[in-house]
Amino acid sequence: MTIETLSETGCFGGRMGFYRHTSTANRCDMQFSVFVPPQAAKGKVPVLTFLSGLTCSEENFMVKSGAQRVAAQLGLMLVSPDTSPRGDGVPDDPDGDYDFGLAAGFYLNATEEPWSRHYHMYDYVTKELPGAVFDNFPGDPERHGLTGHSMGGHGALTIGLRNPGQYRSLSAFAPISTTLHSPWGRKALGHYLGSDTSTWQIYDACEVARNISDASVFGKILIDQGADDPYLAEQLRPELFRAASVESGLSVELRMHEGYDHGYYFISTFIEDHLKHHAAALGV
Repeated sequence: MTIETLSETGCFGGRMGFYRHTSTANRCDMQFSVFVPPQAAKGKVPVLTFLSGLTCSEENFMVKSGAQRVAAQLGLMLVSPDTSPRGDGVPDDPDGDYDFGLAAGFYLNATEEPWSRHYHMYDYVTKELPGAVFDNFPGDPERHGLTGHSMGGHGALTIGLRNPGQYRSLSAFAPISTTLHSPWGRKALGHYLGSDTSTWQIYDACEVARNISDASVFGKILIDQGADDPYLAEQLRPELFRAASVESGLSVELRMHEGYDHGYYFISTFIEDHLKHHAAALGV
């Protein structure tokens, strides 16, 4: 796959870059970011993909999290894609709301018009993005972890649990744990997938966790959640994911942190723990 380099610069002995390529899944140009650690000069390194949340792009995690310093120490490549298709002809929320349309792709494959023409973020993340990364960067596809925040936490949990052969480690920050019982989720999936909620279940982390066939596939799933997050009770519902995981036998460590909210100060505080969690699972 051919990619276009938008920018590259040195970062903690490695390279921080932003890139663009043509997506057949989303029928538009897509952008993504990659941090290549210094250890890649000697061979392929494990990869951690981070899926961002509502209103975000491929920039937010790389600019705000401070993850590159620890990733350089551990030898982890970091990848972060955009959160939705963009460009001329890509539909947006007609009311201009932040929680649907552009920057709110919800990591699913839309089936309803006009969204189904472009919004195929599930296929993009699981098929096209790995091709762009592993064809052009020294990452090891056999050592690939997945994490994300909020809407991206929903994406990480549903995509990771549905594709255990593709991802070897899994974590999330303040994930939307159930789209079926979240106003954000109900709005987005109602538009993207239609009114038949039975079609939503493959994009609901609780339902996917409850029905997983091999509960031991990831070892432990790490989830961090701010106790002062304003979206905790209504939108995120991590207690439901923990309960679903108990039913299926998934090992989940849900850590609640007093004094932390939903933002990047929270993520930057605990990102080192997540990087070490993935590094250990990926054999670093």
